[in-house]
Amino acid sequence: MAEAGVILAATGVVKRFNALVVLDRVDFTVGAAEAVGIVGPNGAGKTTLLNVLAGALRPTMGTIRFRGGDVTGAQAAERCRLGIARSHQVPRPFGAMTVFENVLVAATAGGGFAREAAHDRSIDALDRCGMLRVANRRAETLGLLDRKRLELARALATDPIILLLDEIGGGLTDAEADELVGTILELRKRGLAIVWIEHIVHVLLQVVDRLVCMSAGRIIADGEPKAVMADAAVIEAYLGGGVA
Repeated sequence: MAEAGVILAATGVVKRFNALVVLDRVDFTVGAAEAVGIVGPNGAGKTTLLNVLAGALRPTMGTIRFRGGDVTGAQAAERCRLGIARSHQVPRPFGAMTVFENVLVAATAGGGFAREAAHDRSIDALDRCGMLRVANRRAETLGLLDRKRLELARALATDPIILLLDEIGGGLTDAEADELVGTILELRKRGLAIVWIEHIVHVLLQVVDRLVCMSAGRIIADGEPKAVMADAAVIEAYLGGGVA
């Protein structure tokens, strides 16, 4: 049974690549409609954890549970159908397809929706991400902000319960990042749970309820965002600063 309110849980997760231990006995939970930020220095294991949660990687040890069910052995496609969607740090849309076609592929192949439902899901996702204005443009013509928005729209078109975001603010100007924050805050109002890895901490703090800091494959702090950022172990992990 899942803990009350917990929809996604990693318990005792270890991930090794040969002799290299990238995740070291990680316990991590996300509650329904909760937004959790993950920070930490490069090489901390953040993206590996996201990949294990999404099903792109299988843990060497440990279990992943979603809505009370064990999904440790489930592939990424199966988890997507269950309601776990993710974005990638570097957007890789189908460049020769239109924006709408990119999202439609996600709704059908990722979400498993039939034609009419997939069309409706795609329109809704584009609308929520402010992308209807460019729906008929080829994806290869988009600037970085719109590529990030398209990445988000593709994830939303699968009708997720929880959204895993990997540095979606990376490479954006402050003004562009603020626009993206506005979109993600709107998604939160619709009850989506969010796990967000981000190096731009001041952007992250505008959205999340809880902050987790990782270092050397372990979670070293987990709690209220300002308290985590003031934690001595977190400051040391960041070599005394440079986290904002």
